[in-house]
Amino acid sequence: MSDNAKGATPTMLVLARESRGMTQAEVAAAMSSAGETAVSQGYVSRAEAGRLAVNGERLELYAKALRYPSHLLCTGGEVHGIGVGLVHHRKRASLGAQALRRIHAELALSRLHVRALVVAVADEQPHRFRHLEVDDLDTPADAASTLRKEWELPPGPVAHLVEVIERVGGFVLIRDLGTRELDAVSQWAIGEAPLFLLNQQAPTDRFRWSLTHELGHIAMHTEPGPSSVQERQADEFASEFLMPASNIRAGLRGGVDLNKLLSLKQQWGVSMAALARRAQNLGAITDWQYRNLMIEMSALGYRTQEPGAMAPERPRRLRMIVTHLEHDLGYSFEQIADLVGLVPDELRSLYPTSSVCVDNNREAT
Repeated sequence: MSDNAKGATPTMLVLARESRGMTQAEVAAAMSSAGETAVSQGYVSRAEAGRLAVNGERLELYAKALRYPSHLLCTGGEVHGIGVGLVHHRKRASLGAQALRRIHAELALSRLHVRALVVAVADEQPHRFRHLEVDDLDTPADAASTLRKEWELPPGPVAHLVEVIERVGGFVLIRDLGTRELDAVSQWAIGEAPLFLLNQQAPTDRFRWSLTHELGHIAMHTEPGPSSVQERQADEFASEFLMPASNIRAGLRGGVDLNKLLSLKQQWGVSMAALARRAQNLGAITDWQYRNLMIEMSALGYRTQEPGAMAPERPRRLRMIVTHLEHDLGYSFEQIADLVGLVPDELRSLYPTSSVCVDNNREAT
């Protein structure tokens, strides 16, 4: 018996709906518009609770409403464990519960995409991530230095951060997460490589910091802990990883002003605000000078949008897997979409393929 004949999985119905940011009432309305009979919110509620079977024509209607292939909604055994593993966030406190559920669902389905693509091309290369203990003696800065050495990064700025993450076996995805209140989310599930989900709506000059902040969580935090402590540790990790104290001190010597911060921003690939905080933490400027810089930046509108545009970094690994499937292994785009559980148009927008291999950080896709 096919999955479609058996019917939809309640867990997947919830994940699919939440990934679209839809309420049960909105799903019911979309099903009603797509079909010939009205569907109630109560029907959707009972379906998600597993109190009725969703198959046949009703399954196809459900799939149209959620804009997913019907077989994805029937995913069974492999669904269990989608949410296993500590999820880390780079978010603001004002992010609502519904928006957070959408992001968690997006992360879960992204893991399914990654898993399917990796298995299809047998690209299960060993990753080079590991957990690093942090305590009173071994600090987050020590963890960052250790990882830089293990990954053989040269002194100074990290030239292409996304390329580094992908080279050591991680996966980076950029998605529209439907909010400006969260910059990034990450997860290291058991038996898989770490996955980093970056918000397309986040400012470009926060991208590298947010990704490295999540890297700090992945490297240091294996269990839930006090949020304020773990966030501070992830910030300390990101600061040392992107701006090693031994390398950046010379550039901070003599203090900093806005012009100098703008120049350093282009060199180190981090925001002026992050550089000012680093200068304060390293004693290059006083607390009073730091506060004045923040006041000046606020007055100029820099806390919302800084000057000095930074070139975006784009993930390449999964896009190249899709390209390999289509161009080298003879898959049609419809077959690839079916493989990962997306409709073809959405697959093409998320993983655009190209007959020409372009540099990871020099050409956007």
